[in-house]
Amino acid sequence: MSTTEAKVYEAMQQADQPVRPGDIAKSLELDSKEVSKAIKSLKEEGKIYSPKRCFYKVTK
Repeated sequence: MSTTEAKVYEAMQQADQPVRPGDIAKSLELDSKEVSKAIKSLKEEGKIYSPKRCFYKVTK
């Protein structure tokens, strides 16, 4: 897991609700493209899922 992926994953855990990539990018002060790339990777690993379009949440 890359540093960006770890930051995104941690931010999602703290949110404890579905979040949008843009909101994560703003809160972490990262480029939205980097966040989207990290989300794609985390989703492929099964660590997060999308409960509804454009929102993501940590898998329990």
